[in-house]
Amino acid sequence: MKAFLALAISWACVNAVQAQDFAKGKVYLDVNKNGKLDKNEQGIASVSVSNGREVTTTDKDGNYQLPVGNDNIIFVVKPTGYALPLDENNHPKFYYIHKVNGSPVSKYPAVAATGKIPAAVNFAMYQQDEDPNFSAFVFGDPQAYTEEELAYFKNGVINEISDKTIAKFGISLGDLVGDDLSLQPKYKSVISTMGLPWYNVMGNHDMNYDAKLDSLSDESFERTFGPNNYAFNYGNTHFIILDNIIYPNPRTGKGYLGGFRKDQLDFVENDLKNVAKDKLIVLAFHIPSYHQNSDVFRNEDRQRLFDILAPFKHTLSLSAHTHFQRQYFYGQNEGWKQEKPHHEYNVGTTSGDWYSGELNEKGIPVSTMRDGTPKGYAILKIEGNQYSFDYKVVGKPATYQIDLYGASVVPEKYTKRYPIYANFFIGKEGDKVTYRINQGEWKEMDFVNENDPAFLNSLAKYDTATELKNTRRPSNPEKSSHLWTANLPKLKAGKYQIEVQAIDLFNRVHLATKTIEVR
Repeated sequence: MKAFLALAISWACVNAVQAQDFAKGKVYLDVNKNGKLDKNEQGIASVSVSNGREVTTTDKDGNYQLPVGNDNIIFVVKPTGYALPLDENNHPKFYYIHKVNGSPVSKYPAVAATGKIPAAVNFAMYQQDEDPNFSAFVFGDPQAYTEEELAYFKNGVINEISDKTIAKFGISLGDLVGDDLSLQPKYKSVISTMGLPWYNVMGNHDMNYDAKLDSLSDESFERTFGPNNYAFNYGNTHFIILDNIIYPNPRTGKGYLGGFRKDQLDFVENDLKNVAKDKLIVLAFHIPSYHQNSDVFRNEDRQRLFDILAPFKHTLSLSAHTHFQRQYFYGQNEGWKQEKPHHEYNVGTTSGDWYSGELNEKGIPVSTMRDGTPKGYAILKIEGNQYSFDYKVVGKPATYQIDLYGASVVPEKYTKRYPIYANFFIGKEGDKVTYRINQGEWKEMDFVNENDPAFLNSLAKYDTATELKNTRRPSNPEKSSHLWTANLPKLKAGKYQIEVQAIDLFNRVHLATKTIEVR
């Protein structure tokens, strides 16, 4: 009781609330799935419940109590072995929005006044079997600016996934829409057609730009999706979803800055106090935290996050935002406290290069990203507390992991002047990428930090056009972090098969082939 009173006093001091109030309720097993706590339904013990900063756990009868101010979202952290109820859009129902006076007036609809906290805020759950070996879809930046682009997302990504049952749930890593927040409910309806529970991260294009405080920049997001900082468990994995955009930028008063508020990191610290140290911790946020430039991401916030994660040996971060794909590893020089580096996967986007480029046979922009990564999504695969992932290019077979670029016909006299490029989509510097010709000896290719030549070629079609092109010009290129090259040897006239083999960071082998003719 003394500890709880101290918690309440701390919350009151930090938030300067005029009158302390409490959220109370029960986390219970909803046996008949009617969404109501019936007399014969039992509470669930040891479940975490949070107000966005403090985290408590339910007692043996499933009861909890938390301090609240005038603006809180009370939410439950789904434990392993339980499912959350879903709304008509397959959105998990795990939170209660408490905004006594509602959201401030904004350009877009937000949360209406809720009045005082109800006498009981209960959370229903159902039992379910959870294999510690499972998969999840991970989508980077759907980022539809218009209903037309939302249709591109549905028809060009969602409808292309023939077997949606390979995953237990999905996560979108922010920029769900492109500044028009009236599209958020429509996005929610579109993503529901995946037929899976779906968790959403807030991005910088999902914010209320007329907000004066960072804590108020998420009001429309909260109306549609609930909290933008929360957690849940599945199998032996603990997922933490975080908003890492600070808006307005506290240093300039304009734009945004990557980082976290203190109360967000307090939540992470308090949440992880109830998580076993042998679990895999997966963090999902929008802006990559690997920026060394403190004008892009606040280094002190990343450092505190790393300090909090220090006791956990199995960790992974997922980000998007950049519209290219990159693997990054944090070592002790970057403030990571363990011998094994922390891996952040900056995932390619489902909007690709903002729905740009020529149209495919279905009338949908090809939208190759500016580092040459084709539009697609990730499939996170977890076994116990270990992870791997695949990057699935939209509309291509799962084996398409390497794009080969080079001339298909070369003159015999000048073969040594002709390069072959291999863009290995999930690759990183240091990976072993080799090639051979007509079953010959395997030879290493050279890693290069250059612009992808295939992307440059697609861009040149716009920049050298002699007729009007009505589709959106692709963005300027970004140097690829997963590109290799080799010059052809001297070859006699004839046909040759070039094979490229790449070994990824999980020691899996990927192959690609290309046929050339020497004349």
